[in-house]
Amino acid sequence: MTNLIEYEASREEVRSVYDDIRTTRQTEYINNFWKALANHPPTLKRTWENVKDVMTSPGELDPLVRELIYIAVSVTNGCQYCIASHTAAARTKGMSDAQFGELLSIVALANTTNRLANGYQVPVDEQFRH
Repeated sequence: MTNLIEYEASREEVRSVYDDIRTTRQTEYINNFWKALANHPPTLKRTWENVKDVMTSPGELDPLVRELIYIAVSVTNGCQYCIASHTAAARTKGMSDAQFGELLSIVALANTTNRLANGYQVPVDEQFRH
């Protein structure tokens, strides 16, 4: 298992990222994902900046939709940690049990039909091309 770097044991470059996470998320909690990435501070910083930009900057998709997309991709990729953390985040943004169930149904359907289309090597219809 990877060493988890706690705030008190971290170097200044890690602490500055942790502080930004706390400020941006308005919490004192730093989760294990960030503590693991802190073993390589450049990766920690780069990843946090990307997450902050994509998940918290204003955009066309509301915060709950962003979390639902993240959950869908995490389920497809089999990332147990990301499923758990983004499901928790989606719940704080209003996701209900019914929405979660519907999301998982869509993910399961898409994975099934994607595999069928790939297996049969179905050519894309001209009207679907942009």
